Amino acid sequence: MTSLGNICVTGGAGYIGSHACYALAREGRVPLVVDNLSTGNRSAIRWGPLAELDLRDTAQLTDALVAHEVSTVMHFAASAYVGESVSDPMKYYDNNVGGMLSLLRACEGAGVQRFVLSSSCATYGIPDAIPVKESTAQRPINPYGESKLICERMLRDVAQQAGMSFAILRYFNVAGADASGALAEDHDPETHLVPLTLFTAAGRRDLLTLFGADYDTPDGTCIRDYIHVSDLVQGHLQALGYLEARKGNLTVNLGSGRGVSNLEIVQTVERITQCHVITRMTERRAGDPPVLVADTSFARQTLGFDPQRSDIDTIVTDAARSFGMLEVKDAESA
Repeated sequence: MTSLGNICVTGGAGYIGSHACYALAREGRVPLVVDNLSTGNRSAIRWGPLAELDLRDTAQLTDALVAHEVSTVMHFAASAYVGESVSDPMKYYDNNVGGMLSLLRACEGAGVQRFVLSSSCATYGIPDAIPVKESTAQRPINPYGESKLICERMLRDVAQQAGMSFAILRYFNVAGADASGALAEDHDPETHLVPLTLFTAAGRRDLLTLFGADYDTPDGTCIRDYIHVSDLVQGHLQALGYLEARKGNLTVNLGSGRGVSNLEIVQTVERITQCHVITRMTERRAGDPPVLVADTSFARQTLGFDPQRSDIDTIVTDAARSFGMLEVKDAESA
């Protein structure tokens, strides 16, 4: 146990949570993973013990936090599919908001001192201006974004009452994998553009569907801000250090500050893998903004946040390597 106490990572069996556990372990910390394994992968739990339980079980959760002397919680566990949130909003309010309520109760009961929340740019909805600042109005346009905004508000209110410090980290589009190849992006179902494009290039999918080719952008497709998962996790460690240094509470955007279009993703995958990606253009999805790019200046100023691997070539290369695609190609060409 460090002098600053132990860390609990909720959703530590998931994509981002497991990368966070790996990064914490490299700093000599042993994170407690809390995960019900409904979507996470047991094989990704390698750097600390697992408390296999549902966040909504407040009594078991409190017992786990107390037993492991947890002083800091990093909260990743959530349902996170925008489309599914529209078709099944009750699931998102039950899991995301209900889970948050139970977790905050458990934190209060266990005397947790610090809380790092995984939030989302989905809380902004369709922003009035680009790049998106932390002061941009939050007007979510789907239940997923709404649930994350509610969680932010709950954390602020409860933390003030409980004397707990907090950091709210609003992600943009997370992609890539640790350069070591130890972990990969593994969702079921997979909805993220980078892995879907790679799977299509590898022949694991027949074609890639792109939503909308008539946006007011240079190539007509959506532009998004992609941040490498390792850079995102580094932002978490910096936020953790900020809280441990007792500098106060924090709300920041975590992105690369650069925009990449859907077609640029396809072109990058084709260039790096040397495989053709069969694409099909279809109608826009309701509520998709043409451009969504973060203003990361506040994160740079307050945390020293400086993404090192978030250029799109590195993101695609690391993701392809994690799926075994580059090694397979090299072997075939040898």
